[in-house]
Amino acid sequence: MLKAVLLDFNGVVINDEAIHRALIDELLLTENLRPLTPADYQQFCLGRSDRACLVDLFEHRGRGLTEAYLQKLIDRKAESYHQKLVAVETLPIYDGLKDFLEKLQLQRLAIALVTGAVRAEVQYVLNRSGLASYFPVIVAGDDITASKPQPDGYQLAITKLNQWRQSQAVADSLLDDTAPLLPENCLAIEDTFAGIEAAKKAGIGVVGIAHTYPYHFMQRQANWAVDRFDELDLDRLQVIFSRPKVAV
Repeated sequence: MLKAVLLDFNGVVINDEAIHRALIDELLLTENLRPLTPADYQQFCLGRSDRACLVDLFEHRGRGLTEAYLQKLIDRKAESYHQKLVAVETLPIYDGLKDFLEKLQLQRLAIALVTGAVRAEVQYVLNRSGLASYFPVIVAGDDITASKPQPDGYQLAITKLNQWRQSQAVADSLLDDTAPLLPENCLAIEDTFAGIEAAKKAGIGVVGIAHTYPYHFMQRQANWAVDRFDELDLDRLQVIFSRPKVAV
């Protein structure tokens, strides 16, 4: 059965890729390095943590980074990101997200966030947008060393979801099923190739949502593809997940 849904953050929860690209360009400019090309951003940044993105971008431009200096760059970008969001009147949260999260809760599906973004950025957005209560489990870039497309974030999220499910069962008997959550009980929602690959490596089925790439790109990469949250048919997905697996 489908028991949990794990969402990416940038490009799935919040439409902020343009902000991130501009901030990375600013960092490169201050470091006297050539700006991003579209190919650079797609190869090194989309779907990946700031840490992985900056390390690879700087190496691609012939510059190595010490751990201390890399952390300064990450902190500087995080502060600039926060300032950008504080300045906007309304956060660019994707349409239909809150309704979708409410449907997940009604069906008693566990929810997690799996992202390479800095935890402080994630928490600010979720708190300000009123979405924090929907995500009992968050795996952020601070929690892992290997960025997507590696599966580490999804694997850690399943571990944390199992801990949360057990605590809920003990606290108030919320869950009828307390059997350990497995990758095949989970669904990921991603908008980038790196994220889709990470979920698949973790053994998790993926919906590609066409927020960042066109629908037909998502269709080629993910198990399922949609343009918007309101196109996700949870009842149909539950039927698909409930089908017996055929041994190969």
